[in-house]
Amino acid sequence: MLEQRYRWKNKQLREHVSIIDGKIAPTIVLVNAVYLNQVFEEWMKANIWIYKDRIIYVGDKMPDMQEGCEIIDCSGQYLVPGYIEPHAHPAQLYNPETLAMHAAQYGTTTLINDNMTLFTLLEKRQAFALLKELRHLPYSMFWWARLDSQTELRNEEEVFSHANVKSWLEHDGVLQAGELTGWPRLLDGDDMMLHWMQEAKRMRKKIEGHFPGSSEKTLAKLMLLGADCDHEAMTGEEVIRRLGQGYHVSLRHSSIRPDLPGILDYLQDYGLKSYDKCFFNTDGSSPGFYKEGFTDSLIKMAIDKGVPLIDAYNMASLNIARYYNMEYLHGNIATGRVANINFLHEKDEPTPHSVLSKGQWVKREGEACGVKGSSINWEEYGLSPLELDWDLTDDDLQYSMPFGINMENSVITKPYSIHIDISREVLDMNHDECYFTFLRRDGQSRINTLLKGFARNLHGFASSFTNSGDIILIGKSRQDMKIAFNRMKEIGGGIVIAEKGEILFEMPLVLQGVMSKANLPELIEQESRMKEILVEKGYPFEDPMYSLLFFTSTHLPYIRVTQAGLYEVMNKSILFPTIMR
Repeated sequence: MLEQRYRWKNKQLREHVSIIDGKIAPTIVLVNAVYLNQVFEEWMKANIWIYKDRIIYVGDKMPDMQEGCEIIDCSGQYLVPGYIEPHAHPAQLYNPETLAMHAAQYGTTTLINDNMTLFTLLEKRQAFALLKELRHLPYSMFWWARLDSQTELRNEEEVFSHANVKSWLEHDGVLQAGELTGWPRLLDGDDMMLHWMQEAKRMRKKIEGHFPGSSEKTLAKLMLLGADCDHEAMTGEEVIRRLGQGYHVSLRHSSIRPDLPGILDYLQDYGLKSYDKCFFNTDGSSPGFYKEGFTDSLIKMAIDKGVPLIDAYNMASLNIARYYNMEYLHGNIATGRVANINFLHEKDEPTPHSVLSKGQWVKREGEACGVKGSSINWEEYGLSPLELDWDLTDDDLQYSMPFGINMENSVITKPYSIHIDISREVLDMNHDECYFTFLRRDGQSRINTLLKGFARNLHGFASSFTNSGDIILIGKSRQDMKIAFNRMKEIGGGIVIAEKGEILFEMPLVLQGVMSKANLPELIEQESRMKEILVEKGYPFEDPMYSLLFFTSTHLPYIRVTQAGLYEVMNKSILFPTIMR
């Protein structure tokens, strides 16, 4: 823990000072560098000395000691600070390492990550050991501390115990509590959640909201209870509403909520004079969303929409660092900061041709360099392939529930009355109703119903990728659903599509059944192929990954499958309990 608490040890700090004194040479000196100086709000020319992972000096001078130093002429280039993603969900098929590796290629060198997957799937000692290991990568990672499960867990009080939550809040790598998907519980009088928020405030940590569609009065109440920021504004009007109640606003552009262009248009028409309390986020988008970029694409969008150039860069760097009280380390190019620097061809083209992250080249002249593959032994930290010590039986695929789940879009589901014959082994392919089974990961219970709107001729589909980490089966054919499940179990977790006894597609998710080891470009191809097949089978929406993720998530209306049973979100009630196996 002390290693995290002190970013550099005393001996290292003395070395840094010795470089100024000419006793030690920097590792890199960037000469003739035109860089964005956010204090003076202008582009300035300087020489930038770097020693290992830290910026040692920014100014006109050259170091007295230059032996072994890499000197780079930056004439004709423009330097900006590494971008920060303040709202990363690092387990959306990808894993924290592969997401960071990919993001860095587009200049996003710092990620502030959701801890949900690590919190719910790993023992605390394993999770904290992994956080320590991830700090050795050439990327900067910080974390959240969740206060609620975003679903209905059988053992929620055990998982979200006071001791567990407080340990995460106290961890030096954690910058904030939240996101508060359980805010209705907070308003209904959950004093344990409020106590944890009080603890976060006492520790000078931020609290991230999750307040879609909230009224001005609701936003005011949640601000009074401790919320600092919200990323759920879907319109420019909602941004202004949040700014008016004292919030910082994280402007989202994601695979299921690509709202940024409309928001920026509104803010420009509104005449917003200051963007200091705004920043960007991509909210854990599906892999394919990141095919052509990361935060850089959001900065470009803002520039093209007329946001002042320096404000656009600040919304991806300085504003975020300042908000999280780490401006002394991140978000700007200045003496003492971590050496995260993006090299641009033009001031208004934020995709970098070269990237320094912690003083290491991760991209140079358009080519990835440095770390190429995974350096982490995931199994050492409890992220091994999924092992199910139970089998799927014919009894598990019996259906009698009078109503099912109707998909309104990728993530919103409503109940509907079932009128077709559900006793058949194979359903007709001329309608969009499929068998739908939820199975607890430990095999103790299940839910059987129908899912309408997901596909028309999907024979068998199995996924261990869900928000709760449980298993879902979808399909027209009970036999193909069983084949898909057995293959998913055989490969250690993942997503499998079967048809007429054959495997059409599989995506191994060998890190506890929820994350892949594949790098992002490979994973993007796999996800694209999955979506292509599902569309062929009648999937009508935009983002199947989020459909799978949110079937078990109780922060969205109206009906969900959970470990407790079929859950009605608005009334917070169990419509049908799970059936014990």
